Amino acid sequence: MNLQQRIDLAKRLGEYILSSDNQWTAVKERTSRENGWFTPEFIDLSANSIGQAYLNPAALTAWAHQYSIPESTPQPKNVGIVMAGNIPLVGFHDLLSVFISGHRQTIKPSSKDETLIKHLVEQLHAWEPATRDLIALQPMLKGCDAYIATGSNNSARYFDYYFAKYPHIIRRNRTSVAILDGNETVEQLALLADDVYQFFGLGCRNVTQLYVPEEYDFVPLLETFKKYEHLADHHKYKNNYDYQLAILIINKQYYMTNGSIILHEAASPFSPISQLHYTFYKDELAVTDALTGNNDIQCIVGKKWLPFGKAQQPGLTDYADGIDTMQFLVSL
Repeated sequence: MNLQQRIDLAKRLGEYILSSDNQWTAVKERTSRENGWFTPEFIDLSANSIGQAYLNPAALTAWAHQYSIPESTPQPKNVGIVMAGNIPLVGFHDLLSVFISGHRQTIKPSSKDETLIKHLVEQLHAWEPATRDLIALQPMLKGCDAYIATGSNNSARYFDYYFAKYPHIIRRNRTSVAILDGNETVEQLALLADDVYQFFGLGCRNVTQLYVPEEYDFVPLLETFKKYEHLADHHKYKNNYDYQLAILIINKQYYMTNGSIILHEAASPFSPISQLHYTFYKDELAVTDALTGNNDIQCIVGKKWLPFGKAQQPGLTDYADGIDTMQFLVSL
C-alpha cells in the first residue's frame, strides 16, 4: 500500500469509529462489560477524539508531509508494539504512527483493552487484505526490528533489558498537573474537571495535582467539580474513594471532599484513584521552573499552558513522554 492508500483507509476507519454502526456499537458494549473502568461514556470519549483528531485526512496528510514520508516504503521494518490498557484505545496512536510511516507492525495488546484494538485491526483486514501483511496481533513479540513499549516504571526495567539490542521507545509512568492562580472562572474550573475526572483519572494526561497560591479558596472548585458527581455511583471508583477516605480519617489527616473526589495536600504528582493532590506555592515562576523538564509530567494545564479542558484532546504530534514517535519510525 502506498501512502495515499493508507491515509484513505485511515479516513475510512475514522468514519467507522464515529458512526453508530451496529457491529461497532456491540463491540463497545462488550468492552464495557469486560472492563469495568471502560464505561460507555469514556469509550465514546476516546473513540470520538481519535476519529476527529487523529483520523482526519487533512491532518494525516500534513503529518506525513511534516516527516517527508515517501509514497512507498521499499524495505519496511517490523515494529513490535507493547500496548498499555489504562484507558480505551490508548495504544491506537502507536498503531496509526507505524501504519502511516509505511512500516509493518506486530502488536501485543493489553488484556485490559484487547477487544477494541482487535476489532479495529480486523476491520482494516476486511476492507483491505493488504493490511494483513502490515498489521498483526500476537500474544508475544519476537523477531521484530524495533520496539515501542508502554507500561509502568517497573515493567519499563524489563523492557529496557529485553529490547536493549534493538531500536526502541520505552515509556514509563507519567501524569499531569495544573497551575491555578485563584482567579479562574466557573467555566475554566468546569473544564479543569474534565482534565481531572475523565477516564477516572487513569490516563497520563489526567491532572492529578494542583498547584495553587497560598490562601486559595477551594470551595468554588469543589462545587464546580460536582458536574462529575455521577462517578460516585460507579462501584470501582466508589470502592477507591471509600478506601482513600478511610485511610485519611484513620491517620487523622486533613482532607476536603465534595462526595466524588478527595483533595489532599501532598508533594507527589501521582495521586490515587478518586484523590486529587494539591500543593501551595508562593512563586509561580519557581513552580514552572521545577516542572519544566520533569520526566514525570506529561502535561501542564493552566492559563499560560495547555488550556483547561484540553488535556484529553491530544493531536497527532502530542507524543507520549515527549518522545517523537514518528521521527523514531522514519529514522529506522
